[in-house]
Amino acid sequence: MRAWVELLRLPALFTVPGDALAGAAAAGVRPNPRTLLAIGSSLCLYEAGMALNDWADRAEDAVDRPHRPLPSGRVRPAAALAAAGGLTLAGLALASRAGRRPLAVAGALAATVWSYDLVLKRTPAGPVAMAAARGLDLLLGGVASGGDTRKAVPSALTLATHTLAVTTVSRHETQGGSAWAPLTALATTTALTWSLTRDNRTDADLSRGDLSRADRTRADLSRPDRTRPDLTRDDRRSAVRTNATRTAGGRLLEHAPPGVPSLRHPPPRSRGITLNIATLSGALTTLYAVTSARPLLHAALNPSPPLTQRAVGGGIRAMIPLQAALAARSGAPVTALLTAALAPAARRFSRKVSVT
Repeated sequence: MRAWVELLRLPALFTVPGDALAGAAAAGVRPNPRTLLAIGSSLCLYEAGMALNDWADRAEDAVDRPHRPLPSGRVRPAAALAAAGGLTLAGLALASRAGRRPLAVAGALAATVWSYDLVLKRTPAGPVAMAAARGLDLLLGGVASGGDTRKAVPSALTLATHTLAVTTVSRHETQGGSAWAPLTALATTTALTWSLTRDNRTDADLSRGDLSRADRTRADLSRPDRTRPDLTRDDRRSAVRTNATRTAGGRLLEHAPPGVPSLRHPPPRSRGITLNIATLSGALTTLYAVTSARPLLHAALNPSPPLTQRAVGGGIRAMIPLQAALAARSGAPVTALLTAALAPAARRFSRKVSVT
């Protein structure tokens, strides 16, 4: 059992559910039973990639990491390959239960995983393939949950960019000696942190602007209308009621009477909720930056194999607060908190079994 835990890198599984949860939040829907199917599919495909990765690297690991399950003989190569195939089929079966579109995305994800492990891993396209896999995993959650997939694309690109940087660093974890890879990843983390922080400020400013306009509208309704002396207070009240009246088709009136603002747009969210979401997103973004940046800085200063491997592990664990920050930015604080709750478990179990 210990050998299979190492082969499948079970602590890394805590970084997977956040992909589907962030995808659902970015697509504008709440998690639902089909989101759970997407999570199950993602877990199976992720573990298939872990088993297939060690099967494809068994000759290299025999030299660089002879303690791994396959070169040490604790797991037979045929068993690892069979596990990869069975987990892939299970992941596709779960995705098919969510519908044809989720199955199509899961099929593209499975093809990317197998292509990376068997063909692309040692080529310049390897990090790009791994980044595409993470982006597709997030989109799988949005598609399976029934949301607008186009809205989830920016979040998928953000997660893919982080994955690209971490994968580039991982190519040197056994040999070390490269400072440019962790430096590039550190710059990527800084850029993503700045982008998420800027988006939080923009959203909060826009919300405050909407609230200010709403306050001005209420003030205008409470003041006498000096520009329209013929419009009495009773007339204005009647106009407001008329403006809110629905037509026979159930649609709000498109145009309000003169001097009265239109009420066809929904009222803005309260200031407290808006600021709380911005604060939560900012805190999660900060946690992402700290989790990813510290080990990368150490690896840049001393690019030894142990520190490089630690930087890769930190980048993998940093995906959890990044997923949570993306969910919070999409206006789903509960989903963000549920995702962030996986971080302590990932950190605890990664001390016992390496995630790389």
